[in-house]
Amino acid sequence: MFQVVVFRLLFKLSLRDLVRMFLMRGYEFTHETVREWEERFAPLLAEHLRRKRKGKAGSRWYVDETYLKVKGKWCYLYRAIDRDGNLVDSMLSATRDMEAAQRFFRGTLSVIDRVPRQVTSDGHDSYPRAIGEVLGHNVEHRCSAYLNRRIEQDHRGVKQRYYPMLGFGAFHSAQRFCRAFEEMRQYFRPRRKRKQFVSLARQRRQFVTKVQALESMFLAA
Repeated sequence: MFQVVVFRLLFKLSLRDLVRMFLMRGYEFTHETVREWEERFAPLLAEHLRRKRKGKAGSRWYVDETYLKVKGKWCYLYRAIDRDGNLVDSMLSATRDMEAAQRFFRGTLSVIDRVPRQVTSDGHDSYPRAIGEVLGHNVEHRCSAYLNRRIEQDHRGVKQRYYPMLGFGAFHSAQRFCRAFEEMRQYFRPRRKRKQFVSLARQRRQFVTKVQALESMFLAA
């Protein structure tokens, strides 16, 4: 079950792709079983990883939204990363307005537990007021589409995983998947300094170590 849920979140595989993959390895179950396991265990993994990285983010945040289709309608995935590309938080919202922006920033404080020194966003009108009311008026707010390309490029991670799924069928399932995907992606994100060379063998060892640690948590839960 652990491997099925992790594969579902990390790799561009449909429910039926996973069924065929594990059938080749001698395990037989249906795509509905995969859906049930994701519904049950993905939030567990997400919350564990969220607690594990609590307070771990830089003081400069980049905030933006990207579009995802849910049941034929466009929804908005609010995302924030720090200067080094580490995840601050993400939140799926049916609306793109002041209330959603304020709710998102309150969520960032619940996981990072401190206000940033600087926030960079695009030109959306809700951000200046939301930042001032939730994060405080001492936070420097930069409004620049050019400077915010950092997070616009980072959207590619969830976009590339989302495209093969051809949208979501329900908002709550989309919300669950996006949070778990973002946390899992951050957990397996390579940790290296700028221009630092890490050999392929070391990358593989780091990946296996992280998988084993995550599996131990899963089995203990």
